Amino acid sequence: MKPLLLFPIVLLTIADAQAQPTIVDTLELGHSIVMVTTDLPDGSNGRGSGVVVSPEYVATNCHVIANSKGVNIAKFRDGYQPIALKANWKRDVCLLKFDPLPFKPIPMRDSKSLQYEEEVFSMSFPAGAPVPQLSYGAIKGIYPFDGSLVVRSNASFYMGSSGGALFDQNFNLIGLTTFKSPGHQAFYYSLPVEWIKELMEAPEVTSLKTNDVPFWALPLEERPYFMQVVLPYQNADWPSLQTIAANWSKKEPASADAWYFLGLAEEGLQHYAQAEQDLKRAYALNQRDYDALLALSRVAFLQKDLATLETLQPGIQAIDPAEGEKVAQQILTLRQATP
Repeated sequence: MKPLLLFPIVLLTIADAQAQPTIVDTLELGHSIVMVTTDLPDGSNGRGSGVVVSPEYVATNCHVIANSKGVNIAKFRDGYQPIALKANWKRDVCLLKFDPLPFKPIPMRDSKSLQYEEEVFSMSFPAGAPVPQLSYGAIKGIYPFDGSLVVRSNASFYMGSSGGALFDQNFNLIGLTTFKSPGHQAFYYSLPVEWIKELMEAPEVTSLKTNDVPFWALPLEERPYFMQVVLPYQNADWPSLQTIAANWSKKEPASADAWYFLGLAEEGLQHYAQAEQDLKRAYALNQRDYDALLALSRVAFLQKDLATLETLQPGIQAIDPAEGEKVAQQILTLRQATP
């Protein structure tokens, strides 16, 4: 008989979550989300999004404005031209400075206080939309990187959303919507507000030209592990995922995500005993990770680990009754098969 799990189940009930805000709820908030327009060297125009973070500064992604010939922001059909620029090209965070703007700055919440499965929403100007568009989701990953935490959510965004805002349920800015992985089941990443705050204290730069490459656009092997695992996972390339996740778990043994992706790789390779061990470690490190909880339940059933399934089922039931019922049926199946 398999031992019981040595960690409690955190009940992330849907009832505990606040209702996601509507367009009406966010009308005033949308006044502080601006469209960023650029004049490109070939004579065309580029578009992105920006967030008013102080009376004088609009935060956006550097890749929106890099190597352009000029930058403006637009709101309510009015245009505003920046008078200065602060940039961290490698982090991909830029601050456009203006004479005091007539828009309310958005309060910022540090990423260190964020939690997995916390509900969030984004606001930006995808595809040149005339007004900010909303997208809803939850936090699915929080990754230590370069002195802060990069946030992954499933609140989708698209071309034109770069430099937009990711909000918590109290309308605090928690990240700049910045980059996504390829494909329909994309991973969506936002940059931390700590980088915005640090940049406010940095000196101004004198040019929009740069040769620096954002960290997320480096060659694959130079990107952080939380990015390297995505394509092998999406392509079901389990040997490659196993190699990358194993290296990640060795370098960052306290990373629940490293063990989670290693467990997924072992599951894909049908190494179920090892997968269960890795996923248990992932869930012990982060008991708010619903994806790890579901993966562990799958592998526990394949391993006929009744004790683990019985421990996991209440937590799954509290989050998703349909999945909880599925696990309950698996428990019944294993009980009936036990002599």
